[in-house]
Formats: sequence, C-alpha cells, structure tokens
Amino acid sequence: MKKILAITFLVLLIDQASKIYIKTHFNLDDSISVFPGFKLTFVENPGMAYGFHFGGIIGKYFLVILRIFLIGGMVYMFKKWLKEGASNYLLIPMSIIFAGAIGNLIDGMFYGMIFDSGTVYDPSIDRWIGYGGISKITSFGHGYSTFMKGCVVDMLHFPLVDWYVPDNWPLIGGKHIEFFKYIFNVADSAITVGAALLLIFRKKAFPNGLEF
Repeated sequence: MKKILAITFLVLLIDQASKIYIKTHFNLDDSISVFPGFKLTFVENPGMAYGFHFGGIIGKYFLVILRIFLIGGMVYMFKKWLKEGASNYLLIPMSIIFAGAIGNLIDGMFYGMIFDSGTVYDPSIDRWIGYGGISKITSFGHGYSTFMKGCVVDMLHFPLVDWYVPDNWPLIGGKHIEFFKYIFNVADSAITVGAALLLIFRKKAFPNGLEF
C-alpha cells in the first residue's frame, strides 16, 4: 500500500504543481518554445484527455462522475490485488494510471472554485468561452465557477512537425501541417505511460489472465 500511495502522491505533486504554475504565469493560449519539437502551450480542456470533449456542460458532469466511479473501482481492485499478492508489474502501472485519473479529476471538480478566471460554458451559444489575463488563486469557493465546472489545464505540446506548405505547391499549398498537435498534461501522460507498461508487461502483470 505504501508503494501505491508514494507513486500516487509523486505523480499528483508533479501534475498539480505544473498546472498551477502554468495557470498562474501564462495567458490562455500563450506558447513558448523550450527546445525544437517541444513547447509549453497553455490551453484549458473541459473534457477528456488530449483535448477531447463532448456534450457541453452535461458532458462535463458525466465525465467527472465517470472518473469518480472509475477511481472508486480502482480502489476496490487495489485492495483485491494486494490481498492476492499481485506483482509490481501490475501495481506500479495501475498506481500511475490511478494518479493520472485523480489529477484530472481535481481540475474538473475544484479549479473553478479556487482560481479567479477560467474557461466557462455559455449555454446560449453552446460553446466554451476563454478569458484574458493571468489567473490568480482565490479563496476557496470564490472562483470563476462552481463545483464540477472547472477545466483541466494542459500545457505539454510536441509539434515534431510544424510546417507551412509553400503557396506554390498544388492542392495543399499554404496549409499548416502539424504533428503531434495534441496538447496534454502530466496526468494524461501518466495514464498513457501506465497503460503502455501494462501492455508491455501484461503476461507478468496478469499471469493467470484478467480476473475481476
């Protein structure tokens, strides 16, 4: 259990520290180049990992509630696995995924209550609306929105290809080609890395096959 708690705490610390720093030092959509192929680009995401979202505010509520149930299910499974003496090949990747899920849940549940500005949903036009200026931390419950209406902070941007096609090229001339265009955060990375480790070590993680 100590191992699970230590990994979860470490990932959450890095995740939340990076998000709070970006939100309190960057304007929305600010982008700085760290080195070729890597930028810090501040965007806010009302939905899932890697910028995906759906269903307006109802969709957001659904995702927050779904995350809560998934985290609760993972707690149950951790207890079961520990009782059965599961290996580190299972516990460590699942701890990383667990921390990532909690990291994005914290944003969605509480960021609207602790920051003075943020992206909000406007039902009259069925769109999420950004804001100007740099956010500040305010007293709890006096933020830009209410419980479960906060947005996830994303900042990790790896445009490995960032190229404007010359205008004189046929058909695609003048177009902007970018790969990898998705902007994400430490919590998203943790979920991806944890899932990749489970896939790589699946035979050792689940020597008797998947059991629930």
